[in-house]
Amino acid sequence: MGEAPILIAKGLGVTLVLTAGGAVLAALLALLAGLASLSRDPILRGVARVYVEVFRGTSVLVQLFWLYYALPILFGVDLPALLAGILALGANVGAYGAEVVRGAIEDVPEGQHEAAVALGLTDAQRYRHVIVPQAVLAMLPPAGNLVIELLKASALASMITVADLTFAADRIRAHTLETTLAYGGVLLIYFVVAQALVFGVRRLERRLAARRGLGEAIR
Repeated sequence: MGEAPILIAKGLGVTLVLTAGGAVLAALLALLAGLASLSRDPILRGVARVYVEVFRGTSVLVQLFWLYYALPILFGVDLPALLAGILALGANVGAYGAEVVRGAIEDVPEGQHEAAVALGLTDAQRYRHVIVPQAVLAMLPPAGNLVIELLKASALASMITVADLTFAADRIRAHTLETTLAYGGVLLIYFVVAQALVFGVRRLERRLAARRGLGEAIR
């Protein structure tokens, strides 16, 4: 099948868009929900808890189906398949990320909170300038793992007609009947992309640690 490399290249591009778009959305939702879960406002805490529990407690595949197939029926909202994939993956991973954000912020020494209050900083200033910057380093390793999980989960988007890597492998297998070759090649590509993500996260982690004088703590 001469068009196999083209299908793989296009599928890889779509998978990278899914992963990048989902990761950006997940980071935003994780930060908002993580901070909201620590708020003194019971409404904000409640909204954050409902979001986290709903998206962690249900299947990402069902979430994909709901956004792509149910929304048009129930509310007349017809989302493009790629956008539905990004929204479902981002919302799902963001729910897990919210717990990472919450835990990292809670691990910041109490003395830092007290020092920020003593300086007369508002809650927003305290989190923006003191707490969150210190928590970021602790967030990075689990956040990197979540991005890799997002990459792997992106294969489910092929179930709603997104022409990603898995969709490309299905097309190649259907035309050539070479199941091992089609899925083996795509498996290798997923592995290489995942390793590139691991390398990038570790490098960023080392750079941030070095800026804080903790370079020896991360090898």
